[in-house]
Amino acid sequence: MSTTSPEATVKRDRTHYLYIAVIVAVVLGAVVGLVFPDFAVGLKWIGTTFVALIKMMIQPVIFCTLVIGVGSVRSAASVGKVGGLALAYFLTMSTAALAIGMVVGNLLDPGKGLNLSDDVAGVGKEQAAAAHGSTTEFITGIVPDSLLSSLTSGEVLQTLLVALLVGFALQAMGRAGEPILIGIGHLQRLVFRVLAMIMWAAPVGAFAAIAAVVGETGVDALKSLATIMIAFYITCAVFVFGVLGLLLKVVTGVNIFQLFKYLGREFLLIVSTSSSESALPRLIAKMNHAGVEKTTVGVVVPTGYSFNLDGTAIYLTMASIFIADALDKPLSIGEQVSLLLFMIIASKGAAGVTGAGLATLAGGLSSHRPELLDGVGLIVGIDRFMSEARAVTNFAGNSVATLLIGHWTHTTDYAQLERVLSGEDRFDEATMVDDHDTSPPPASPAEELTPATR
Repeated sequence: MSTTSPEATVKRDRTHYLYIAVIVAVVLGAVVGLVFPDFAVGLKWIGTTFVALIKMMIQPVIFCTLVIGVGSVRSAASVGKVGGLALAYFLTMSTAALAIGMVVGNLLDPGKGLNLSDDVAGVGKEQAAAAHGSTTEFITGIVPDSLLSSLTSGEVLQTLLVALLVGFALQAMGRAGEPILIGIGHLQRLVFRVLAMIMWAAPVGAFAAIAAVVGETGVDALKSLATIMIAFYITCAVFVFGVLGLLLKVVTGVNIFQLFKYLGREFLLIVSTSSSESALPRLIAKMNHAGVEKTTVGVVVPTGYSFNLDGTAIYLTMASIFIADALDKPLSIGEQVSLLLFMIIASKGAAGVTGAGLATLAGGLSSHRPELLDGVGLIVGIDRFMSEARAVTNFAGNSVATLLIGHWTHTTDYAQLERVLSGEDRFDEATMVDDHDTSPPPASPAEELTPATR
């Protein structure tokens, strides 16, 4: 122990400095954006490139995690129970988020009195071109062109489908599939090591992203839209702490503030990149460390990133009502329900993609109320800031969902969870890339791929 602990401590300290650097970079980026806006806008490509590097790793992470989680379980019924329970929970919470967003949006009517210029209207049409198509196109788009293209298509749902098929196929193969599972386990460690290397560019990416958005919008652009933005933030906070926090406490006894403290670095990463996908691999690793079985984490977290869209549901609801009011073409309650249910379905698979919420909003308005499409341009200036709240809310919902599903399926080690949340057993960043690197291949998936006894 004495020979390994100092090494682990050094690596833990190094990552600690990395995230301090991210905080400093965010502050400096905001200052540069205000003082040198033209220069800051020119840095946008750097932030975009960093997010692209993160997104490059998402599909391999999901594939490896889900295949290992499903393939290492001897009974397909066990995976089916976790997945079915998760989907039922996601549908329930998305509906609750939808209802909360509708209530707040109808009470505030924040869009009244705003004027829409021709320039702003043109932005709405541009966003619609990038939006999702019909529900039929969404369903057919889940199937990839080939088995391997699911890892390169950029479509998360395609990866989920293929990973599930491969996982169940390995289950059916029995012991003949064990070498493949072991190989995918090694591939997963390789993917996490590459991701760890990319993360050292996080301060640069965060600096450029924040500088560009502040330089683009400025302070004046935010003032006229402060009502909708602040209302959205407050609504998300009420949902996270009032609904999710209460549910987590009643069901598991876990304090949501302790959970969020444990996931503090991940929230910081999401705020700086405006994408919840940037923290997906770390959420998987941390929930495993917190005592939730790999099978549960491997099914719930990737699925949640496509189906658990609490923040997106609130955003789409409030933004639609805001635009309709701003154009003096208010939506009836029936129209709101029809429009928003369509957009919730159309947004599946895009929860962690920066800007996907805006494209989904434009696509939904285009298909249901085309005359409202011009209003999308009203919120483009603050969509980047609202995107951060969407991503944070979606991430919070997925972290809570993992603990809840783990409780209901009896796959959570509460003794380990208590040690982790109390700070007694801290997460070692090195475990994401170094765990088992020097050990020989395990004799069976049960030893390597199921939760280790603690």
